[in-house]
Amino acid sequence: MIVRSKSEVDCVDWGNGLSYRFLTQRDNMGFTVAHTLVKAGSKSPLQYRRHLEACYCIAGRGQVVTTDGTTFNLSPGVIYALDDHDEHFLIACSEGDMELISVFNPPLRGDERHSFDQTEFSHY
Repeated sequence: MIVRSKSEVDCVDWGNGLSYRFLTQRDNMGFTVAHTLVKAGSKSPLQYRRHLEACYCIAGRGQVVTTDGTTFNLSPGVIYALDDHDEHFLIACSEGDMELISVFNPPLRGDERHSFDQTEFSHY
């Protein structure tokens, strides 16, 4: 059995926020669970080419926007799932940070970070 508190897990600055990686590849569970903080007012161009991801909003507000401009509002109690390695923008409202519980399959190594210095969607 694995039992961990937030103070015991690795915290990674993923580019536009923090990711507390509760379960990673080394845990042999087949998926990753992270508590993700998205900085207020940030806009992140993201794509997961090797992972599928689902995010459940637990605090704050924001949007996930597809490349064709379709916009989905995020607020506590809303989940979105990137089931086709979708390019997308993750946007946190300027009023405050947004918090998500993120699940990745296959699992992350645990040290991945995004790079927003590119002209393409950041990926890992």
